[in-house]
Amino acid sequence: MNRLRDLQIGEALEEVQLPPVSRMDLIKYSGASGDFNPIHTIDEEATKSGLPGIIAHGMWTMGNLAKLFTAHYEEGYIQDYNIRFKGMVFLNDVITLKASLIEVNLGELTFDVKALKQTDQEVLKGKVIFKLDV
Repeated sequence: MNRLRDLQIGEALEEVQLPPVSRMDLIKYSGASGDFNPIHTIDEEATKSGLPGIIAHGMWTMGNLAKLFTAHYEEGYIQDYNIRFKGMVFLNDVITLKASLIEVNLGELTFDVKALKQTDQEVLKGKVIFKLDV
């Protein structure tokens, strides 16, 4: 594993592939986040809302992005996120998280980040600024 401070612009962090999204993941996230909208946990309610099935919370997907940086928290911390949701995540989707370094400025590393489904469809895209400890 490379240290973040040694990364060069254009290099990527090691990808993270999440296990298939489960109903239990979403029930647990509902409890942790306080977002009990039933489109995330009850099939019939999702269908009544015009969805093909229950969908993951967008913030669940976004929160998982932090896993890209887990191995590097001894070097600093995530200072800022700027994320755009681009697609829905359904039960059993397998999400792959990616990050590549695009800018280095005074100890701040800016990464392009994205989350892709098993079909390579982007479901989330944005930037993360990681602040290196001095």
